[in-house]
Amino acid sequence: MFLRLGIYGGTFNPPHIGHIRAAAAAVSQMGLDQLLVIPTGIPPHKTLEPGSPSREERLEMTRLAFADIGCATVMELELEKDGVSYTVQTVEALKKQWSDAQMYLIVGSDMYVTLGQWYQAGQLLNAVTPAVFSRGAGEDARIGEYEKHLRAQFGVESAIIEHDAVDISSSQLRGMLALREGSDYLTDTVYEYIIQNKLYGAKPDFDWLRVQAYTMLKSRRILHVAGCEAEAVRLARHWKADEEDAREAAILHDITKQLELPDQLQLCEKYDIMTDTVEAEEVKLLHAKTGAALARQLFGASDAVHDSILWHTTGRPDMTLLEKIIYLADYIEPTREFENVKELRSLAYADLDAAVRRGLQMSIDDMHERGIVPHERSQQALSWLTPTSQSPH
Repeated sequence: MFLRLGIYGGTFNPPHIGHIRAAAAAVSQMGLDQLLVIPTGIPPHKTLEPGSPSREERLEMTRLAFADIGCATVMELELEKDGVSYTVQTVEALKKQWSDAQMYLIVGSDMYVTLGQWYQAGQLLNAVTPAVFSRGAGEDARIGEYEKHLRAQFGVESAIIEHDAVDISSSQLRGMLALREGSDYLTDTVYEYIIQNKLYGAKPDFDWLRVQAYTMLKSRRILHVAGCEAEAVRLARHWKADEEDAREAAILHDITKQLELPDQLQLCEKYDIMTDTVEAEEVKLLHAKTGAALARQLFGASDAVHDSILWHTTGRPDMTLLEKIIYLADYIEPTREFENVKELRSLAYADLDAAVRRGLQMSIDDMHERGIVPHERSQQALSWLTPTSQSPH
């Protein structure tokens, strides 16, 4: 019995659930023994959009996307080539490895009705059986007419794969990712890879980001983080800061808060985070540094978001607007209850610098009362914001 081999190519820029469901339908309906998924290097029919991921990145996304289809193998065959990738050349190479296989070239309907114009179409169609995805009655007529044409011109029969198409294209999806949309069209692993590597200008979907961040928190801290997010957005709107950056920073600001000191120090070593003597002994201080590092590594945080997480515990001299907002949101969010919190909340919407200054002073005083030496950076931040300081602000 011949091996039934499916050949499924594409730019996969990025590979989405439409690709995966179509591939699964092909495997099931055609009884394929193996599905070869082949990302295109340089496609002959279109150009890759400027700024597209590298070949290596598209290959890795494709591997992640098709990992759950047991008979699927992602091949580098076309990515390794210089110049345009012609399908006939790919099939010739595959025939050398699987000389006795029955090969099916799996394509969408738009590509199917151009097969007769492909490079060396006669040689290609002599080696493979076209297998075309149909969305149902609306496309069956068009496919049927072209099937007659291929049979008459090339003597080839075609196979039809029925499936429920996902109404999304890779180009549409690329546009959505930069707007914090589109995660539902990707597997979790592919979406994580895109976010971590900042592909397509993607920014994390906030619902997805909350799920990721909350799983890193103790349950009692989730309410605080949710409150911090709401407060940060209100403050950003009031002071005309970037609301999306404020929301992202607030969601992520405590992601390493639950880690004990040894784990914090291990992260410092992993990400080459410099610590001073005070920080190396204090979990509360370290979580801001390690949290900022993980926010950048795992969630593609921008420099502005990274820095606002980095300084949200101690503050620093010459804080940016976003840094002040995250510092205060963490301090005054709705679940916080301490003396003078209502006063500080009111001040935060009247005079931002005065509120940060008041918050720093309250924090320093509280630590002194508890016999804790405040970090010098907090005092430096307070001095910077104090009107009598010699430093400009």
